[in-house]
Order: sequence, then structure tokens, then C-alpha cells
Amino acid sequence: MKNTTRRSFIKTSALAGMGIGMASNYLTAASWSRIPGANDTINVGVVGCRNHGSWSHLRNSYLDFPNVNVVALCDPDPASIHRCEKIIHDKGARPAKAYSDIRKMLENKDIDVISGATPNHWHSLSTIWGCQAGKDVCVEKPSSHNIWEGRKMVEAAQKYGRIVQADYDKRSNTRNDAMVEYIQSGVLGEIEYCYSWVYKPRASMGTAGESGGYIPPAVDYDLYCGPAPLGPLPRVNLHYDWHWQWDFGNGEIGNNGPHHLDLCRWILGQNDLPERVITFGGRYGYQDDGETPNTSITLFDYNKAPILFEVRGLTRRKNEPVINSFKTITKKGVMLYNEADNQYAHNNSIIVCEHGFVDTNNFTAYDNNGSKIKEFEGERVNPCWNFIKAVRSRKVEDIKTTAIEGHLSAAICHMGNISYRVGKEASYEEVNDVFKKDYEVQDALVRTSQHLIANGINIREQPVVLGPWLNMDSRTERFTGKYSNEANKYISRDYREPYVVRDQV
Repeated sequence: MKNTTRRSFIKTSALAGMGIGMASNYLTAASWSRIPGANDTINVGVVGCRNHGSWSHLRNSYLDFPNVNVVALCDPDPASIHRCEKIIHDKGARPAKAYSDIRKMLENKDIDVISGATPNHWHSLSTIWGCQAGKDVCVEKPSSHNIWEGRKMVEAAQKYGRIVQADYDKRSNTRNDAMVEYIQSGVLGEIEYCYSWVYKPRASMGTAGESGGYIPPAVDYDLYCGPAPLGPLPRVNLHYDWHWQWDFGNGEIGNNGPHHLDLCRWILGQNDLPERVITFGGRYGYQDDGETPNTSITLFDYNKAPILFEVRGLTRRKNEPVINSFKTITKKGVMLYNEADNQYAHNNSIIVCEHGFVDTNNFTAYDNNGSKIKEFEGERVNPCWNFIKAVRSRKVEDIKTTAIEGHLSAAICHMGNISYRVGKEASYEEVNDVFKKDYEVQDALVRTSQHLIANGINIREQPVVLGPWLNMDSRTERFTGKYSNEANKYISRDYREPYVVRDQV
């Protein structure tokens, strides 16, 4: 796409900056050519070149799209860039220019969009800087590292008229469109409860000691830390284990949780934050440098219906690689059972209604006797393709996960984490007493206790971190009432110059 043509088009588009859209993996060449602007070339810069950046944003996405060129790669670790360069070479594409500093990359006028798969602490700042540089942005989940900077991303997208996609995969599957429409139609009656969970085995991340972990000499560690504090690497491994430390990541609820909580919020039709939240749990089974819980239960108290979200990081039994299945019986006596029989992640949401329930992973609705009522049809869509389609068309109907949708679903995760971080150690009995009127939470507590006992851990003899109920004012996106002073400290963070999300974006 010629820069003059593209930029003049964007300036005249009334819909610029509203979000991202939906497209099919299986579009034919003929149907693709009918998309407005489909013959114009879009130049992409990939930011964050390790895991998602290399295979999700590059190997399985942009390199396969017609009239899309990957012209730039950015990462403070040259080894990660080399990984992407090899993928580009193996695909037979033209070499991309390598950058360690995103600010230098954003000066490149030939880049039309950036696609970000950095660690979480860089998500918002890279998005805001991208908008300021006149680029459209696709950003991985969670779209923000904290609530405040997520709102600033929304403001930046609006101010600079950019398309910003929060890469939450559930909205890019047309079977979910059909499923959400069915639930919201009321065929199954009112929604009563949302069960959602991430059961994914996580090994200990180890202990680095006071001197810190190993930083490869070629890594620009100052750039890597960015907004986070600069000091010895607070873990053994530079990569991936940042998920389990607060300065860099958001734990499992902020890792896999955004996909499922976003779907639950979408189904509920909630365009705001829950009125209350509470979390309890702990980091069980090993002693390491991790700070986030590997076992937790969070209750999001929406007016429409509650969302109960569970995290488990240990296997079904000690020294067994197979993960847990999800089992519960509702207050009405309806059996909900979702089986897992392997060592891979078991993530799902089940939506309980008056007259039945929907298993969102199976795209299937059941009556209260467990008999199948309906299977939802559709196709899985590549989220990056959605992004490119929306960049081309600038049409509101092509938008799926806008900046505001991504912000709200990330903020839910942050709320759950904040309750945990404000929490204090409590006994099993004290936790049980808090939820003596909440059948579903008590049942989840029993399930979790049994799970831990199978791993040689008795939480009746170990402390549980019990967060307080936190009240949220969705209009101001601030906590109110008791514990609000402590909780609001986690709404934002202390930024390190010059890597600062400014109040005025």
C-alpha cells in the first residue's frame, strides 16, 4: 500500500480507531479480492519475537496472508529475532529489518501496523507508542498490565484514530457468535451462573538467589525491563517465567484467563466491570521465585450473573502428568462434568441457565438432564487475519475485539489479582466461613482442597491467602469502600523513565 494513499484514506475514515474485525481462515482468493483495499500491500512490524510472536503472529499468520509483508522484527533479545528470521527464510519471504528498540522501529515510515507479543508489562506502552506513531496495533492478551494503563490504551486509539485489536481468540470464532446469540435469546431462560477455569500444570520456576538469574550478554536488559524496575534478574530464566512475577506478568488469570473471562463477559452482555470481586488461594507445591498464585478461586459479582474462575497449576495427583477434570453439581442437582485425560491445558467455561447449560468448548447446549439440545456451527478464524481485514476496510462491522473490549476483559483479571494481593493469610475454616452462603464457592473450595490433598498438600493445615471483597466503581474504574486505599495502589504502577505511560497520551 502506498503510504500517501493509505494515510489519506485513514484521515477520511469516520470509523478509524474503533477496533478489529472478523475474517475467515478459509477465504478463497476470489473472496479475498472483494475486500476493499485487498490488493494494497500492508507492511507489518512484529514486536516480541519469542513464543507467540514467532509462531502465532508470524509463522501461522502474516507470512501466509496475501499482500502482507513482514518488514520489521523487534526484540531486545537477538536470539529471539534470529528465531523469527529463520522462519521468514524458511517461508521464502523477504528478510525483515531487525530492531532492539521499538522506538527506532516506529520511526520507520514504511511500517503500517505493529503486531505485539511482548511480555505483559510492555503491552500498553508499545500500543500507545504505536498509536502515536500513526500505526494500527494488534496486541496480545491481556491487553494491559494494569487497569489504569488499559484505559490509556483506549484513549490513545481514539485520539490518534487507530485500529487497535486486543487479541482475544474467542471473539474470532464464528461458532461463538452463534452460541452467544443463542444464550442471549433466552431460549434456555435466564443465565444463572458462569463457571470458568484454567487447569494447566506449571512446574516450579526455581530460585535465582540474591545475585539474580542469567542474562545473556547480547540482551538489552534495560529495554527488556522497560516500565518494570531495573535490577538483577529476579528469576532463573529470562523468558516465559515472567508470567509469575507481578512486575512483569499477571499470573495464570492474566495469561489464559482473558480468553475465557472475555467470553463470559460477552455472553453476559456486560459492558462494564463487576461490582465486586474476591479471590483466595496460594502458591502450593513448591518454593520458588514465583509471586502469583498457582491455585486460586475468584468470584466476579456481576448483577446479571456471577462468574466463578478457578486456577490449578498442579496435576491430578502428585507425580502424575494428567491434569484435572472439572466436576460439580449445581444447586438444582444438575451434573456438570468436563473431562480431561491428558497432560495439556484444560480450559473451559460452562454457562448455567434456568433450563439448561452450554459447554463453550464443545459449542453445545444441553438441557438440565444432560441431553444435547443444539450444536453451534461456524468456523475458527485467525485473529491476525481479522486485524488485517479491519485495517483494510475501516468498517465497524469488521471490528471484533476493540481496544475498549480488550481493556474491560483485562481489567477483570487485574481486579481478581488485586483482591489476592491485598489479601491476608487465613485458615481453611475462615475462608469457608466467608462463603457459607455461597454454595458454588464452597463447592469449589472442596474441589480445590481435594485436588491439593491428591498432591500431598492439606490446606486445612496450611494458610490460604484470602483477599477481601473489593467494590468497584465501573465509571471511574477505581475501588471504593473498605480496603479501597490499599487496593487502588495496584490500579497503576511506578513507571521507570523513559518507559512511562503518561497521563496525557
